[in-house]
Amino acid sequence: MRLIAFFFNLLEPFFRLGQKLLGLQRVGWLFVTPNLVVFGLFCFLPILINLVYAVTGGVNLMPFTRPFTGAENFAILFQCDNYLDLSTCRKDIFWRAVFNTLKFSLIQVGLMVLLSLATALVLNRKIIGRGFWRGVFFYPVLLSPVVVALIWKWLLQSQGAFNAGLVAWGSAPIEWLTDSGWAFFWTVFVSIWAHMGFYTLILLAGLQAIPKDLYEAAEMDRASPWRTLTRITLPLLMPNLIVVLVLAAIRAVQVFDEVFVLTGGGPGSATTFIVQFIYQTGFAEQIHLYGLAAAASLALAFFLIILTLAQLRLTRASEAGQKVR
Repeated sequence: MRLIAFFFNLLEPFFRLGQKLLGLQRVGWLFVTPNLVVFGLFCFLPILINLVYAVTGGVNLMPFTRPFTGAENFAILFQCDNYLDLSTCRKDIFWRAVFNTLKFSLIQVGLMVLLSLATALVLNRKIIGRGFWRGVFFYPVLLSPVVVALIWKWLLQSQGAFNAGLVAWGSAPIEWLTDSGWAFFWTVFVSIWAHMGFYTLILLAGLQAIPKDLYEAAEMDRASPWRTLTRITLPLLMPNLIVVLVLAAIRAVQVFDEVFVLTGGGPGSATTFIVQFIYQTGFAEQIHLYGLAAAASLALAFFLIILTLAQLRLTRASEAGQKVR
């Protein structure tokens, strides 16, 4: 304690000088300045550099050696004669990634919300081993996405455990990861399996915050379980549902690590999503098109901003509705 007091006594003249120069109300900036510097260095500066790459061309890495091209990178990405026919697009792989991402997001987010809600409702009841089952459903969240993908890849590969089981039962092996339909299915399944516990926890916290008196009153009025769910549980759980919906959508749009390890974007472009397109364009291909990758990342960032604003608007509308009630 004496050492800590001695340390702060050494800093006291510095803080007094700052208070004298900045005033009492602005002296707090002295404490947050180191964090702001680090935040700006690793957040705002990369965003600025990304903007520079998006409006410049060429294959040079250093920004000051790249020629200014304006909106040419965005024009290349969005140039299509018919958006329903991806073969007419100048960068058809980009649009295949966009449509794959939208398809993945709609299916994965819908199933994620429904399954998380059902799981939270079950785990909120008095069941045998409730603490154990809560831990079981949350455990995959603690694993690294790469570890999750490697585990499932070991199970699903041609000589994996699933096919070994099928052969043992006398069935023919299935190409789980090289058939486009099955590969897309397993990307959705593995993503839900890996992250459902997190959203279940959010909904479970919301369920436990609902007053028990409401359920007791509904039981006295002999309300059916369905009526209790639709008239009490879901309306009061709506703020948590909105958070889960938007967070799941944001994560689904940014999906990369599990899918990259599991299928590598294949077969063909069946599981190529927007973030993988950015990675391949900017880093994996032989010619690094940093400008196109930066433009695609800005398009993705714009969409994520829209999702975030939608979450804020829906949350405020839900809170206002609850206050009116």
